Amino acid sequence: MKFKFDIDSWQEIFMNITRNKSRSLLTAFGVFWGIFMLVALLGGGQGLQGLMKANFGGFATNSGIFWSQSTSIAYKGLPKIRPIYLEMKDVDRLRQIQGIEVASPVVRQQASSTSYETKSYGSVTIQGVEPSYARVEAPSLLYGRYLNDVDQNNYRKSCVIGYDIYKTLFHEGNDPCGHYIQVGGVYYQVIGVLKDKESNMNFGSRTGETIIIPLSVVQQVFNMGKRVHMISILAAKGYKLSDLEQPIKSTLKRAHNVHPDDTQAFNYFNAEAMFSMVDNLFKAIKMLTLLVGLGTLIAGVIGVSNITMVTVKERTTEIGIRRAIGATPGMIMRQIMAESIVLTSIAGMLGITFAVLILQMLEVGVSSSTGVNTPFQVSFWTAIGTVFVLAVLGLVAGLAPAYRAMSIKPIEAISDE
Repeated sequence: MKFKFDIDSWQEIFMNITRNKSRSLLTAFGVFWGIFMLVALLGGGQGLQGLMKANFGGFATNSGIFWSQSTSIAYKGLPKIRPIYLEMKDVDRLRQIQGIEVASPVVRQQASSTSYETKSYGSVTIQGVEPSYARVEAPSLLYGRYLNDVDQNNYRKSCVIGYDIYKTLFHEGNDPCGHYIQVGGVYYQVIGVLKDKESNMNFGSRTGETIIIPLSVVQQVFNMGKRVHMISILAAKGYKLSDLEQPIKSTLKRAHNVHPDDTQAFNYFNAEAMFSMVDNLFKAIKMLTLLVGLGTLIAGVIGVSNITMVTVKERTTEIGIRRAIGATPGMIMRQIMAESIVLTSIAGMLGITFAVLILQMLEVGVSSSTGVNTPFQVSFWTAIGTVFVLAVLGLVAGLAPAYRAMSIKPIEAISDE
């Protein structure tokens, strides 16, 4: 179907739309609100998903952490309730399992005091890790660097401090790297500062109150020997951590004489399952958003169709006269459909524009209050798809009134007057 873009036709279209301004505005508002709801809900859902994932820090999506507890079944003459302690040998055992890309030990200790010159912070959590831990939880640094193999192998008393500790012991804006702080009576050189970003995946401490030290140093200072508290795991590409759970637990049970059916001796946190749950949740939210938004939009388009039908009935005589002086049914049909499409398009584009402005304001507000830059805007192709849906719905809205106008006969229209 061809639409002629001559100025007379467009003048007539806008004249007919603005003939009853109140009715046109109320009709257009239904489409405006429908498209606004659709775009705003899609963008808002995407922003909330990004914000939730950002709250889980830099944890890899295919990672997890295993730790030991106490046995619940007697085995090989050993008592029922027996504490299990992980060691560096367990880390080496897990590294031999196919599908495990990284197995990195973690220990945690508490220090009652932390100070620099005349300033003190108080109790902090010391986290001892190997440099490979950065592949499981990618560090986000404000200053300096993370631990490396030289720090670990040479027992360097180096540390990466949390933002809260840095803010208390040093002046904000000053790089503290190279300075020495006292932690539990031992001096450590600051080599890095973590950004002011809390993660919801902390285990027993806040990131801002944590001091990261080479594992070898923590084991030596606290006389821990080769004991570790947790083992962080990163699954290789093509493997799921849930598939590796059984081989990992079986290996640890054999090494520590734990009954094969004992479900209490070892526990773990599966970040992959958590991220999958978040993704599934937001997929369901997205589907609900599409249903609500499209339902509202369709209701608005139905309103456009109904009002256009009323307009056609009011213009019965006009249409009849146009038919009598030579207008073809196709010309009448194009005219009515063009009016419907123009009204729908104007209202829809205004709705998209308003939604984008609201989402931009929301994004700026969230970024300034949380420090997390997550996009609340819809993607380019989503916007293009929305415009396409809008055009199709505008076309559909004008079909019934257009066919009604096309069926008007000149004699009946004149006699109707």
